[in-house]
Amino acid sequence: MARALQLAARGLTTTAPNPRVGCVVVRDGQIVGEGWHERAGEPHAEVLALRQAVELARGATAYVTLEPCSHHGRTPPCTDALIASGVARVVVAMCDPNPKVSGSGLAQLQAQGIEVAAGLMEAQARDLNPGFISRMEHQRPWVRTKIAASLDGRTALENGVSQWITGDAARRDVQRWRARSCAVLTGVGTVLADDPKLNVRETDIGRQPLRVIVDSHLRTPPSAAIVQGGGVLVVCCDDSLPQAAALRAAGAEVLALPGDGGMVNLPGLLTELARREINELHVEAGATLNGALLRLGLVDELLLYFAPTLLGSSARGMFNFPALTAMAQRTELDILSLDRVGQDIRIRARPH
Repeated sequence: MARALQLAARGLTTTAPNPRVGCVVVRDGQIVGEGWHERAGEPHAEVLALRQAVELARGATAYVTLEPCSHHGRTPPCTDALIASGVARVVVAMCDPNPKVSGSGLAQLQAQGIEVAAGLMEAQARDLNPGFISRMEHQRPWVRTKIAASLDGRTALENGVSQWITGDAARRDVQRWRARSCAVLTGVGTVLADDPKLNVRETDIGRQPLRVIVDSHLRTPPSAAIVQGGGVLVVCCDDSLPQAAALRAAGAEVLALPGDGGMVNLPGLLTELARREINELHVEAGATLNGALLRLGLVDELLLYFAPTLLGSSARGMFNFPALTAMAQRTELDILSLDRVGQDIRIRARPH
């Protein structure tokens, strides 16, 4: 199963909107076939592993990181391929949270006399597909917020200048996290201050993540770098404003999702992104949007890069929200990892 998980990770940047899945077929203690899912619409991991095993699959055990699909989607059911191959046993790391499958895959195999087992290395399998699981179980993407800051937690000077706080190695590392995401989210303040592209530049993954701008009052210039080249969704409160037509003419999609207080409905936006099959949402925004997402409980994971520098109390912070009046109101975090990236420190953490 550990090998199957290694194989599944090869699809880290390419399988969306499908989950990352690996499969290993074992007979008499020897691996006779292995495969991993690469892209939606292409063969699943089980089919590729069985093709490699051919006749040696009969009587073998298949280790799969996710319950085999039992329905016709972009490809035929993997359960049919497993049954036809003659495998004697199927071990899965986790059941499929997709309600179209959700146990029916294992039930189909069992009904054909195949021995099944589930739960082997389940935690690792879930860590490999947090976005797919979140979309299936909660109808919203997994939200990962990236922030670059000084050691005293400041993300920009008081005048808004923020380039560059962290070093080259950290910025290259961020490219890997963008590449595994289905969409990148930012706020109009970041667009106006930095004019970023927010695309994947370090590696060719055969696609670009959807870029999403939260812009309540449509202040995004049609000439902004992020708008060029298409694949941009601007989310506002009123898409009948004259600025909407100019953005659409520049190639952007404009969507109205009005919320309270003249602001974009952020929970509604996540629901809409899930409807568009967005699994992992990578956030690179300023303190206002970061604070709003955290305050609403919409942040699943924090990716924090700290540079060995100090900017002082007048510089801008990481999260804007009302002052706390009691320590019980603070946000507790569980630290997943702490790593050195070049001269900077990267902390991965999740709200407790």
